[in-house]
Amino acid sequence: MARSEIIMADETAGASDEGARPTGLSSPRVRLGLLIAGILVLLAGSYWYYNHQTYGRFQQSTDNAYIAADSVIISPKIAGYVERVLVTENQTVASGDALVQLDVRDYRAQTNQVEAQIAASLAGADTVRAQQQEQDAAIAQARAQLAAASAQAGLAAEQVVRYRPLAASGAEPRERLDQLEAQAREAQAQVAAARAALTAAQRRQNTLSEQIDQANSQANAARAQLEAARLNLSSTTLQASISGRVGDLTVRPGQFVQPGQRLMSLVPTDRLYVTANFKETQLGLVRPGQPVTLEIDALPDLELLGRVESIAPGTGAEFSILPPQNATGNFTKIVQRVPVRISIQASPEILRLLVPGMSVVASVDTRAARDQLDSIRNAAGD
Repeated sequence: MARSEIIMADETAGASDEGARPTGLSSPRVRLGLLIAGILVLLAGSYWYYNHQTYGRFQQSTDNAYIAADSVIISPKIAGYVERVLVTENQTVASGDALVQLDVRDYRAQTNQVEAQIAASLAGADTVRAQQQEQDAAIAQARAQLAAASAQAGLAAEQVVRYRPLAASGAEPRERLDQLEAQAREAQAQVAAARAALTAAQRRQNTLSEQIDQANSQANAARAQLEAARLNLSSTTLQASISGRVGDLTVRPGQFVQPGQRLMSLVPTDRLYVTANFKETQLGLVRPGQPVTLEIDALPDLELLGRVESIAPGTGAEFSILPPQNATGNFTKIVQRVPVRISIQASPEILRLLVPGMSVVASVDTRAARDQLDSIRNAAGD
């Protein structure tokens, strides 16, 4: 009986001790935990505020960004049938490599025909030159005949002058004077004939010179045609204008192609860049030359660096095929986006993993222009 009373007294004392122990917010441990949590929250908030003021608010990001490249469309300059396709889809080619071979027979025949025309024109010019040399001899002969006829006419005229007084005085018969006068007239006629022959020979010479000029002109025109024919002949081989990879290959052997028809595209994989479409509200401090951080969806564990190259001189809607007209009808304001070109600073090994069209998250660090923000605010305040 006494032992039971002692046990009950101990339990009552234990219960009294537990009721006196602090609980809830009055517990030192709870208070210490709340204090530590408050300090951590304060530190985190301070860090976030400091980071936002010094870095975060100057970061302009957008996920409306894509890898792009200045691709080149390969098209023929001439019409013809495709003889061979020398590349395959996605093949890497170097500048100057042959891509497509067209049928050369028609253009080679045109080249040979023009070459024959040139040869005929030059042969005709040579023939006329030979005739011109003969005509030079004929002109020299005509001049000699004119000189002889002129001398004979002069001699006949002198005899007439000498015999006329003698015939008048009766010292010489009148018949002799008449004979001399007839000879003088005949000599003058021979002079006129020789002069006419010389004039005709000279005119013939001029005609031959004109024929030579005409033959030379025809040869020059044929040479121009030959140059065009050779250019067309060389155009039967389509070559790569840049180094890159073949894409969108649509041409097949035996196909008839027209000038300007799209046969394939060449993508310069070593000259890729990013086109980021930033909101107009983000571009206040974006400037060419600012650093950019690039996160590419295809490479989730890799962060690339870039640099702002240029900012488009208009919004994307401004350069669309049908620009919006907001002057009529109901108007709903939409935040416009402006394309920004960003260069990619990466090794060739990484660039080979990228293709145009891949999605990118671009973040521009505009801290270098924060002084301009104060200047803009001051100018606006003035």
